[in-house]
Amino acid sequence: MNQSKYERCPPIGAEVYERLSARVGRCHVDLRLGIEHDRETRVFGQGRSFFHIENWYSIHGLIRYALRLCLLHGRGQSNARRIRVRHNEFVFERLPEAFDGFKLLHISDLHLDIAEGMAEAHIDAVQRAGAYDVCVMTGDYRNKTFGPYRRALEAMGRVCEQIPVPVYAVLGNHDTIRMASGLEDLGVRMLLNEAMPITKGTAAIWLAGIDDPHYYRADNLEKATDPIPADAVSILLSHSPEVYRQATYARFDAMLCGHTHGGQICLPGGIPVMLNANAPRAFCNGPWAYHGLQGYTSAGSGSCIVDVRLNCLPEITVHTLRRGSPAG
Repeated sequence: MNQSKYERCPPIGAEVYERLSARVGRCHVDLRLGIEHDRETRVFGQGRSFFHIENWYSIHGLIRYALRLCLLHGRGQSNARRIRVRHNEFVFERLPEAFDGFKLLHISDLHLDIAEGMAEAHIDAVQRAGAYDVCVMTGDYRNKTFGPYRRALEAMGRVCEQIPVPVYAVLGNHDTIRMASGLEDLGVRMLLNEAMPITKGTAAIWLAGIDDPHYYRADNLEKATDPIPADAVSILLSHSPEVYRQATYARFDAMLCGHTHGGQICLPGGIPVMLNANAPRAFCNGPWAYHGLQGYTSAGSGSCIVDVRLNCLPEITVHTLRRGSPAG
């Protein structure tokens, strides 16, 4: 696909480039920018999946037309703004007592600039989430995979104003690495193949985050796990569940991800038509486990391609950490 048809992202400034390079290394920044320049709008190839419907822009209007023809478009738009608050528990034997009952608010796939009213829907959901200790976000803050991103950052700023606790996040396949500095200016701590401790007194758990593993394949688990003590409870933030095997072998205790939207447009009974992830379907929505790794894939709080949800409501999730023996 010829990217000259599309509006490119604004050039990266020297200050932002140096700021990112000091954090994650020039090689990472140069590789990410190079792939964005050459391949960010590809429909076929590139990444862990062969087909990328989000980049096939000529079909998006056809999907809208088909939904209107079936009298489902209006209902789907209403559903897309009905963000529910879900709850999940993780149980760890080695969890420090100070973290028993610790809560993480998990938000994924916001796509805030897809349509009017999406920021307001997120603000309402966050206000209904109750109390939590930290917030984590697992990527896809804008709708398109290319071009300007100012509207998405402005909407993110409005949402983040409603979150009174530290926010940690990773990038998704819709996000340019240029957005990382803008997100950090909003108070979001980006984890770009990095890890950091979350402390309560002398106790700590570790939170790691990798760059997009789905399309850009910019993830580096070795680098992200390097500072984590071997006996520490560790949680991985990944945009996609597709690295579940690698996360298991890297000895993470839990993994939070998104990307799949739970299908977004599903058949009755919540059966997804498409998930766009090279992972077992059981790992593409809600809680799952793999060889001791506990995982959760969010159905996402936003919508992609069209601002419609059918038989799959959007969500934000409050995860509660518990000390004990995991079931099974």
